[in-house]
Amino acid sequence: MTTLTLRDITVSLGHGDARTPVLRGLSASCRPGMLTALVGPSGSGKSTLLAVAGALLRPDGGQVLLGDTDLALLGDGERAKVRRERIGYMFQSGNLLGGLTAVEQLLAAASVAGRPARRQRAAAETALAEVGLGHRLKHRADQLSGGERQRVALARALFLEPDLLLIDEPTAAVDREQAGALTELIARRAAERGCVALVATHDPVVVDAAAEVMEM
Repeated sequence: MTTLTLRDITVSLGHGDARTPVLRGLSASCRPGMLTALVGPSGSGKSTLLAVAGALLRPDGGQVLLGDTDLALLGDGERAKVRRERIGYMFQSGNLLGGLTAVEQLLAAASVAGRPARRQRAAAETALAEVGLGHRLKHRADQLSGGERQRVALARALFLEPDLLLIDEPTAAVDREQAGALTELIARRAAERGCVALVATHDPVVVDAAAEVMEM
């Protein structure tokens, strides 16, 4: 099983004299098989940390270890390969592909990861049913509500069984009952598959369910 270890991470955003420190010497470790809640006020750097952990943003300094692999040292092509094959993302906006149906969103992710989409349809439909969208398989992204788009994004992140799950505010657009069900699903999948699940959240439902809490 794979551990996520962050060592002395520094990140500044902006350009020239306008660069602003966002992360300063941050060190943390997230263990496999459990949900870690990432908490802190808006603007504290939670989304930046997720981007660094997910090889979307290279830190100015420090190590980003996914198992024995330092993502900060990889070239762009290697980082892209890790993102495709080992990391599952759920962005707060959903970040779905326009024009594709809910099930096609998952099949497209499978194709990018090198898995023949035609062999993944049944698994994709099951993943969507698990987040309560079994009746919305053929609806396009623009036909879904904000909460439904978030749930499609979560199903897509879970679908490929990654080593690392990075999830940004999974319950922000759903009701309390759905929030509990989605949180339980994330925690269960992390335990079953032995993956790291790092979830940025303001939601007490998620925090209460987390095995560990990381404060920014």
